[in-house]
Amino acid sequence: MAATTTITVPHLGGIDAGYRLSNNNVYDPSKPTVVLLNSMCMTVSLYEPQFSDETLTNAVNLLAIEPLGHGATHCHSAEHFTYWDSAIMALQVMDKLGVEKAFLLGTSQGGWIVTRMALLAPERTLGLLPLGTSMDYESADSRSKGCWDPVSLIASFLEKWSSSVPTPEFIVDDVWCGLVGGIGFGRGGTEETAGFWTRTLKQVYAGDEGRKKVRMALMCLLTRDGLLMRLGDVRCPVYWLQGTEDTPFATTVPAEQITKFTGSKEAKLVMIKEGAHYLNSTNPGEVNAAILEMVQKYGM
Repeated sequence: MAATTTITVPHLGGIDAGYRLSNNNVYDPSKPTVVLLNSMCMTVSLYEPQFSDETLTNAVNLLAIEPLGHGATHCHSAEHFTYWDSAIMALQVMDKLGVEKAFLLGTSQGGWIVTRMALLAPERTLGLLPLGTSMDYESADSRSKGCWDPVSLIASFLEKWSSSVPTPEFIVDDVWCGLVGGIGFGRGGTEETAGFWTRTLKQVYAGDEGRKKVRMALMCLLTRDGLLMRLGDVRCPVYWLQGTEDTPFATTVPAEQITKFTGSKEAKLVMIKEGAHYLNSTNPGEVNAAILEMVQKYGM
């Protein structure tokens, strides 16, 4: 698992937010910054293909932040939270590190979080890069257009992870680990990748705190609000990348929703042939090129 640092921010009574910063964890104010928010149950390790690209890290600071319910991020007092809370937390991490403005990239649920960040802090958002995502909640309309139905697929885990007594022996099971990886990496997933993420998830989601974290991470997904009516208020440029093999959200919904960014300087959807759901990992070449394109156009 990639080295993660934590920094304490005040939201929700105090959060130790897990993050990874390029350049040996040193912020370089002379470079533009790209903030990265990971997908469901992943950690900052999801963005290893970005951190290992020297062309990219020479051009920008990469700041990957683990949302509430993920990785090393720990909330001291509040057990309940939403994606809006993760967005506020991420902005406070930027504050603590001295990052005034940034480009925001999010994979899957990270796309929902960074869009919330752009709505909450438009003056700090230079550009938005949603990957493999949807801006709706899990609506009947979305399902009619090829999106998944997570309630029927994963809601049973929520009941299994609920407990009125402490569960010190809890470890997330292989079924969940395989489901997360299978949906995310698609046909490009390898045994090595599956093994890494199974070990990582079992490390993060262990004991009573781990059970509570994974329970709330799933609850955030299943109960989130949609953003469709808010997208016109996004002012920054938007480069949305979607894989043609994206299992949860397919291709119809992104093509419709990109048109709702009516207030953006530029809003475009790029379809990545044979790209899976965790697009930054399955197709890092295309994603890293899109980051550099946006930064070179809007960050100078």
